[in-house]
Amino acid sequence: MARGKYTVYASQCPTRQALDRIAGKWTALVVGLLDERTHRFGELRRSIEGISHKMLVQTLRSLERDGLVLRQPLATNPPTVEYSLTALGKTLVGPLASIRDWAEAHIEELQAARDAYTRQRTPPARQD
Repeated sequence: MARGKYTVYASQCPTRQALDRIAGKWTALVVGLLDERTHRFGELRRSIEGISHKMLVQTLRSLERDGLVLRQPLATNPPTVEYSLTALGKTLVGPLASIRDWAEAHIEELQAARDAYTRQRTPPARQD
């Protein structure tokens, strides 16, 4: 297959970093929520079960650095920050929604395949 100037298959290509960013599970969940509306940090943390404070901070900083999320400090007491998608971030909504939809539509098949794999690989219990 002919490849252009950029290819994620080349280890030093900057597109590899972009793919790593958008392929992360937290990225898909953060982008999905921010597509609905602007959120404050605490709202995001409460809405995404299982994400740690540290991981949410790292994810938001990375998304902001890559130009996908806008961080807007508010002059409130105590200070608060709101996050929203940039125009570039909004271009990710469709592709990530398709992946989330696929996961939800095929989870039972994935679980059945995992169970079958485990049964195949697990030796039978010894009968003494």
